[in-house]
Amino acid sequence: MNTSSSEPKVREACGIVGIAHSSDDVALPLYYALYALQHRGQESAGIAVFRGMSTDENPDERDAQAKEIRSEKGMGLVAEVFSPQHLAELQGSMGIGHVRYPTTGAPLLENAEPLVVNYQKGEFALAHNGNLVNTRELRAELEREGRIFHSETDTEVIAQLLARELVEHDPIAALTEVMRRVVGSYSLAILMDSMLLAVRDPFGIKPLCIGALTDERRSMNVGYVIASESPAIDTLGGTLIRDVNPGEMLVIHASHPARARNPADHRDLKLIRHQLHPGVPSAHCVFEYIYFARPDSIIDGQLVYDVRMKIGERLAVEHPVSADIVTPVPDSGITCAIGYAKRSGIEYLEGLIKNRYVGRTFIMPEQRARDMSVHAKFNIVRANVAGKRVVLVDDSIVRGTTMRKLVRYLRAAGAKEVHLRIGSPPIIAPCYLGIDTPTRDELIASTRTIEAIRDYLAADSLGYLSLQGLIMAVGIEANSLCLGCLTEHYPVRIPGERCSALQATLT
Repeated sequence: MNTSSSEPKVREACGIVGIAHSSDDVALPLYYALYALQHRGQESAGIAVFRGMSTDENPDERDAQAKEIRSEKGMGLVAEVFSPQHLAELQGSMGIGHVRYPTTGAPLLENAEPLVVNYQKGEFALAHNGNLVNTRELRAELEREGRIFHSETDTEVIAQLLARELVEHDPIAALTEVMRRVVGSYSLAILMDSMLLAVRDPFGIKPLCIGALTDERRSMNVGYVIASESPAIDTLGGTLIRDVNPGEMLVIHASHPARARNPADHRDLKLIRHQLHPGVPSAHCVFEYIYFARPDSIIDGQLVYDVRMKIGERLAVEHPVSADIVTPVPDSGITCAIGYAKRSGIEYLEGLIKNRYVGRTFIMPEQRARDMSVHAKFNIVRANVAGKRVVLVDDSIVRGTTMRKLVRYLRAAGAKEVHLRIGSPPIIAPCYLGIDTPTRDELIASTRTIEAIRDYLAADSLGYLSLQGLIMAVGIEANSLCLGCLTEHYPVRIPGERCSALQATLT
């Protein structure tokens, strides 16, 4: 949970990346890929690399020291955690990386990922984006077996289950059994021996995609990248291949002849897919399109920028208003505001400037300090709003505390009217599947009517995008989206909550 005294945005849980390359220089690409995913988590960052290689001539004769997994992780942003020395020490042909924002577990180093797990037959590293809803039951079961946990995360529950299954099964069978036991959202990157594995939950709640790396001089494929979002692939000069399908596992296996001694020699990389859970209706998280993902991401075939433009255009159709300027709450409301301005014909003009260097968590016990924290984050461009009728556009409202302050600041700067337009329906319920949202009682829309919210925010008008308008903008059928926080109907069974009708029989 965000400990800020000011308005929290809904927060994504994590971002994951995995790279398999024909050379031993995987650490630096992982570093830059994590940079591209920094928006998905700012609490901690980590990288784990596999240093060894399998041999075609005698796979049983392996140098144990050369096959170890090495990892580095720490609290803070990617640039704060990794030094050039760290990256130089993380040499390997395969690796995975992780950035974390916690939905389970305290902000402690032991909860940072990837997790490196030693088990009876070896070791593996695992990175997870998502949230399980049956963590407590599974953890109690594993503890009764005598297994010891070193963190508070549901990621370690997945890792312990996998370690148990790998004793008797191959990786495919082991992961199939793990997926049968865990309930919730998960995209996984797993590093195991000479394999990189990518797994997406049966509903495809969390995004995951795969891309190819090409050596242009040789016109040949030299690697693969799996990532939460496609910009991580773009950053490395790669090409997006496709999304990982819901319920699918991809295995990237590397081999290298034992006689090859030149590090520049290319290893063979083989990509194999396994559909572990076919025929399950998908439930893609709709907030990836509204807020979480970068605008330049392609998620489940949709360019997020285009979706947000359509959201703004639908808002203008559903909630027109006579005004002088359209301005966003930066950065999340920018693309939506552009769409609103385009469709309405009202001038787009920046009325708020965001200080992007303000820390994301504040503990402000006094009202004056809380007000100062919002002023430090947002400054009003008085010349653009004074005497104007302003349409203020944002992606969502959670508690409403910051929005209320922004309306007051705009009026103090001389705005004649302030009309709020929100690019999602009201958030009326918590998320249990990987979003850090407040409790029901803290969500402003769970206990108030829209008119009561407008009155609390002191706005001249308030318009939320309709659920149907959102679905039309996303371009994916409602039955293929997770809309739990907007409808109180979830794709998996959650104690005390309702389950989507089409998916209730599957969990």
